[in-house]
Amino acid sequence: MNERRDDLPDDASVDGASTVAAPPRPRNRSIYLLPNLFTTGGLFAGFFAIIAASQGRFEAACVAIFIAAILDGVDGRVARLTNTQSEFGVQYDSLADLVSFGMAPALVMYYWALSSLKLDGVTAGKIGWLTAFLYAACAALRLARFNSQVAQVDKRWFIGLASPAAAAVMSSFVWTCVDLGLDGAQLRHVAIGVTVVAALLMVSRIRYNSFKGARGPRGDRVPFFAIVVVVAVLIALVLDPPKVLLAAFALYALSGPAFWLRRRRGA
Repeated sequence: MNERRDDLPDDASVDGASTVAAPPRPRNRSIYLLPNLFTTGGLFAGFFAIIAASQGRFEAACVAIFIAAILDGVDGRVARLTNTQSEFGVQYDSLADLVSFGMAPALVMYYWALSSLKLDGVTAGKIGWLTAFLYAACAALRLARFNSQVAQVDKRWFIGLASPAAAAVMSSFVWTCVDLGLDGAQLRHVAIGVTVVAALLMVSRIRYNSFKGARGPRGDRVPFFAIVVVVAVLIALVLDPPKVLLAAFALYALSGPAFWLRRRRGA
């Protein structure tokens, strides 16, 4: 008389020498939609920024770029937490970044200030849209280089200014000027300098801290002072978002060349 084996799967055999395990259930593929929803949200924010800038709503356009940056940081973490990384997600994220951090900042700056260069003549007007194109092209080159070298570089560093950080410099500059009531036409030559510097930093070989360094012996714990600094920054952001964001990202953009010069002098 055969005895029922409750510890075996329902479709396992007890008569043979070996048992046949039940095939694993197919994973619920709907979970892959979650990180891609965040990526789509970032793409939507970047597209909205372009539309808003074309309508002269520069503050809304700049806010949309920062929303895209937040969503860009969330989608990768969600994919890792849910174990839903995929090659499709990586490529989709890069294409969304090109719109949100390449095309959107370039066109926001163009509509706000660079288009006014036509007041200086036909040639100057062409320089205006060519400067915007330079930024968009450098963002594309930066993303392509990052994707091709992602498995070869030290994750503690970015080679060149990351495109979200460059977009933050551009958009916070425009946002601060709009908040102060400054006219883009009057600052069109300054806008050229900001755009060109941000573009060239993206494709440079200068290293930037990625804040993804190896964990110390105490894991993820940070000094108490760091928590105080974070709280102070959050309070400052609530009081005056555009100026705080401009100061923070301008300092970060300048930190790369500063450390590069320091290493050159110490060599």
